[in-house]
Amino acid sequence: MDQKLNELLESYRDDFVKTLQEWVRVPSVKGEPAEGAPFGTGVGKMMDLAAETGRKMGFDVRTFDGYALDMTLGGADEKIAVLGHLDVVPVGDGWTWPPFGAEIENGRMYGRGTNDDKGPSLAALYAMKAIKEAGIPLKRSIRLILGGDEECDWECMTYYAAYAEMPEMGFSPDASFPLINTEKGMLHFEIRFPAAENGLRVLEMATGERPNVIAGESRALLEGGEDLAEKVRAYAADTGLPYAAEVTEAGVWVTATGISGHSAYPEGKRSAIGMMLKLMKALGAKGGIAVLADAVGLESDGKSLGCACEDRVSGRLTNNMGILRLRDGEWFGTLDFRCPVEADQEKLIREAKAHLPGIQVTVTTQKPPHHVPAESELVTALLAAYEEESGLKGEAMSTGGGTYAKVLKQGVAFGAVFPGEEELAHLANEYESIDSLMLAMKIYANALVRLAQA
Repeated sequence: MDQKLNELLESYRDDFVKTLQEWVRVPSVKGEPAEGAPFGTGVGKMMDLAAETGRKMGFDVRTFDGYALDMTLGGADEKIAVLGHLDVVPVGDGWTWPPFGAEIENGRMYGRGTNDDKGPSLAALYAMKAIKEAGIPLKRSIRLILGGDEECDWECMTYYAAYAEMPEMGFSPDASFPLINTEKGMLHFEIRFPAAENGLRVLEMATGERPNVIAGESRALLEGGEDLAEKVRAYAADTGLPYAAEVTEAGVWVTATGISGHSAYPEGKRSAIGMMLKLMKALGAKGGIAVLADAVGLESDGKSLGCACEDRVSGRLTNNMGILRLRDGEWFGTLDFRCPVEADQEKLIREAKAHLPGIQVTVTTQKPPHHVPAESELVTALLAAYEEESGLKGEAMSTGGGTYAKVLKQGVAFGAVFPGEEELAHLANEYESIDSLMLAMKIYANALVRLAQA
């Protein structure tokens, strides 16, 4: 890397940390639309703060009615895109650190968004600042695009593309290093069915806030007394799974404790909703609950839904029930599928519906897979930058996660979690190492210079 560029990046450390703390302290979880804030006031406040940060760095910032913003370095028509997001998933349970405190201990900053995706996005912005201040000539412009609805419906990118020209090539700093050039397809289903009139009676249950989060805890109020509580405890002993039962005047409150995580990475996780389904069926639940216990349960590969499949390029299908709620005698839930590149999505839809008799199944999201050849200019340039700055071997990988890379004709996910680091996106006590973010900043600067000078 150019020595002046490297020195500039090193000099930004304290300012970068202070700015990231300001960003993380904004609870930018999607909420009810407000004037000028289509994704809620939290995301709107974060949009304003990011725009202010860019302007202080001397960039011309364009805002798009609270949906997205961009800032560009250089005047060339051809642009390299960096796509990040400013929204974060809900906090969830199990935090030791204040989720929006941005507290630092042992070189780590803790808080929702430190990793997904405020920290990496800000690192990319500082990389652009260094390139600008170093006066490095560019043949292509560099454009940072920041959206506000990545964790839900991507309305931000749809709106942005309607009012601005989307670059063709670039990366999203929203996954892992070395580089992800293959993303699985995505299917989201909504499911609805009436509460059964016989069998176990469920009085209350509302678990989950996002389809793409594996629930770490599920609580349900069941009709019954001490006899039912003893059955729950016996089931826990038989299965070795952590359930608890508390007898109250209203009934028996049952808690299932799972292991939370991102739906795209179910390995080592355990769905609390799946646990609750299996328990309720064992206690005599009928109808849709029994169907879901058999067809979904604790599986993450879609086997009992007739949807298990895999390919050499992207691996196996994963599925997750992220939401299950009972309201006014009707159950509502969601299923999240991450589909291999070669999978027939229409067949998967037919199979899922066929294996859920008595349940209304509606497809709410259908996204195709995404793949950029490993020998492309984009992939080779990014991996060269990664190897030069990190000293580690670079390789192209696949993921079940979905990033903004999909909105580009040639887009990949590039960082910022390094090999061997914990992947805590969507989990409690999310954090990012400040040293790792500074190294990512150098990698992004190197990569952007390579692409923009080509």
